[in-house]
Amino acid sequence: MTIMKIGISTGGGDAPGLNAVIRAVVIASLKRGWQCVGIRDGYSGLLTPEKYKDGGLISLNRESVRGITHLGGTILGTNNRDNPMRFPTIDSEGRITRVDRTDEVAANAVERGLDAIVAIGGDGSMAIAHALCNKGLSIVGVPKTIDNDLDGTVVTFGFNSAVSFATQCIDRLHSTTEAHKRVMVVEVMGRYAGWIALHSGLSGTADVILIPEIPYDINEAARKILDRDRIGRHFSIVVVAEGAAPRGGVHMTIGNSAGGRERLGG
Repeated sequence: MTIMKIGISTGGGDAPGLNAVIRAVVIASLKRGWQCVGIRDGYSGLLTPEKYKDGGLISLNRESVRGITHLGGTILGTNNRDNPMRFPTIDSEGRITRVDRTDEVAANAVERGLDAIVAIGGDGSMAIAHALCNKGLSIVGVPKTIDNDLDGTVVTFGFNSAVSFATQCIDRLHSTTEAHKRVMVVEVMGRYAGWIALHSGLSGTADVILIPEIPYDINEAARKILDRDRIGRHFSIVVVAEGAAPRGGVHMTIGNSAGGRERLGG
């Protein structure tokens, strides 16, 4: 297959490094003589192009990606609500139902001359990319998620920045925790993976780290804190991953996101 035109999509939550990846893909494409376009807001630019006065695709060249590496977010926009595998649709009675519109995405991509799509995203975005691949589209997946929870990936971009920030927060709590002789609990993101909690907890010298991969016993955690108190360390920092669950129990949730996924934590 001869590649002449590719599309770039950024989906899910934003993460550090998205614009740097977009720039790298554009420059590499142009060196190969390929035309490059950005798909607005995940796949919304292909599904609902009428929403955009300039169309759902953005032409990308060296000028349009110059100076974006250090910028946060994504110049293409992103979307974690309008999943084309479960696209929200209002029926005749005003109820919201979710339908699979991946056939439309694939057809619209072909209609607009896209020979391949570079999908930048996490587990949800890669699931969509896999579905589109099964529809006949050529797909390259770029693993993006601060959670570092993509199978077959050593480290995702965005993870190091998340760990660095979480570690800074834990570091800054030490002086206050010790001065006031408190036990402070720091909840960090990660969904069902404990990578952020583990790395930031170790880097920030937390006293207790609770992660989803190892169901915890609250009595053992309390015993650790009491042991510290007995030797004169009258303060402790506990780092908890949002998906952590007690032994024999389940993780806590605080409702569902707009995309229908559980919101962990609390």
